[in-house]
Amino acid sequence: MVDKSEKFNWLVRVGYFSRAVLYTVLGYIALTSAGEISEGTDGIFKAVENLPGGTALLWILVVGLFAYALFRFASPLFDIENNGSDTKGWGKRIGHAGSGIAHLVLAWTAYQFATGSGGSGGGSGASQAAAGVLSVEFGGAVIGILGLAFFIAAVAQAKKAVSGDFMNRISASAPGFTRMLGGAGFAARAVVYAVIGWSLVQTGFLSSGADNVKTLGGAVASLAGTGWLFTVTAVGLLLFGLFSFILARYRIIPDLDSDAGVPEFRAA
Repeated sequence: MVDKSEKFNWLVRVGYFSRAVLYTVLGYIALTSAGEISEGTDGIFKAVENLPGGTALLWILVVGLFAYALFRFASPLFDIENNGSDTKGWGKRIGHAGSGIAHLVLAWTAYQFATGSGGSGGGSGASQAAAGVLSVEFGGAVIGILGLAFFIAAVAQAKKAVSGDFMNRISASAPGFTRMLGGAGFAARAVVYAVIGWSLVQTGFLSSGADNVKTLGGAVASLAGTGWLFTVTAVGLLLFGLFSFILARYRIIPDLDSDAGVPEFRAA
């Protein structure tokens, strides 16, 4: 079990590293390149592709984002972070499931760029997936419910930003400014998740069309005309990227073992 646990921990840490790269690049291009951010998610991966060793980094993102998505799916399936099965607990676990789906989409987009088939337009993969779901019976309801899950996740992100309870899952050896970076980052993510959730609710319940569905980059790009809100969100996302680099090293990762009991997170 030790070897299996170590492999799981390694994959999760690669996932946090990948998330760090993604958000750092997203925040940076949002602040410095209107052209790339206007391309939504494609703009993020084009920026990574243009970095020295960009193709290799894209493959790391493919593996890492996929691993991070699996880690998030372990929450609703196995409750590895002990959120519980009451209404509040399931709210958190459903929010993690939404995050898992979002990061699977990002992993797929990274794969397309890594294999040279990306760049077909910001958010097009999400739109095509949404169109496929809409084509089946009750597909609109599924997308709308997913939108509500993102709203739940947005509320959870905002709560983390204010309370700082995310520090309970970070080693006490982490740098002292971790709380500040995390608070700013979670607040920015709350805004982005709310935008994604609203796009899904519009598509699923209000029949606004699959092209309205937004992923991470598209949600940020849609804020470009909001002035200070766009700037503050972009800075927050950049800080969240830096925060995720810290998590890649200092996050306390629960053991994926049904016999391990309640994860032991440090006291606040």
